[in-house]
Amino acid sequence: MNHGDKGRLVWNHSTHLDGLIPILEKLIIYPGITTVTPGVISRSKGHCPHLKLRVSVPIRGGYKLIARQGKTVQEVFIVTDLSQNELESTIEKVLS
Repeated sequence: MNHGDKGRLVWNHSTHLDGLIPILEKLIIYPGITTVTPGVISRSKGHCPHLKLRVSVPIRGGYKLIARQGKTVQEVFIVTDLSQNELESTIEKVLS
């Protein structure tokens, strides 16, 4: 599975949070991240002015992230062999 050692971004939904895709495209460049899949979009009561990504729960083979912006929340599934700490610091680098 060597396609330039770059991960894969799965486009299975027609809608994404504003600004999320460029961030996910940066994430798949990092070694250890094989697949990134944006999931369900929902509404939240709280308001988050800037796009935030946080690791939510471990899933088989990776982690579920929660992306938030405004009143919108989107699940993002990441298949990776990075630890949660490594993934969190990678996300910080991509967001900064």
